[in-house]
Amino acid sequence: MDYVSAALVGCFFAAGVYLLLSRSVIRMLLGLVVFGNGVNLLIFTAGRLTEGAAPIVPPDLEQPAGVIANPLPQALILTAIVIGFAMFSFLLVLAFRAYQSLDADNTDTMRVAEPVGEPTPPLSY
Repeated sequence: MDYVSAALVGCFFAAGVYLLLSRSVIRMLLGLVVFGNGVNLLIFTAGRLTEGAAPIVPPDLEQPAGVIANPLPQALILTAIVIGFAMFSFLLVLAFRAYQSLDADNTDTMRVAEPVGEPTPPLSY
């Protein structure tokens, strides 16, 4: 199971980086979401995928009697999901506002800070 989840993490990272390198703002935002989900799955896989009981220790024991699930990666992922959703919704509104004011989704046509009639800066080095 670890190999399958590692391959899935690699696919998420590859798809996220591919979408982040696009010129379209919406594709960049989707790439950010896919990349974030890949990081969440990586954290979950690093916390070891085990079938265990809930991490509740009875009051009469000092330590758990058997194998329990690790609650820390689950708490980190839940927090990352909430923060990622808030960031995605903010960036989606920001991209929509930029589209409304500039009437463009392509990052090359969003170059409003450059003066008109001047030579364009190099796009690559």
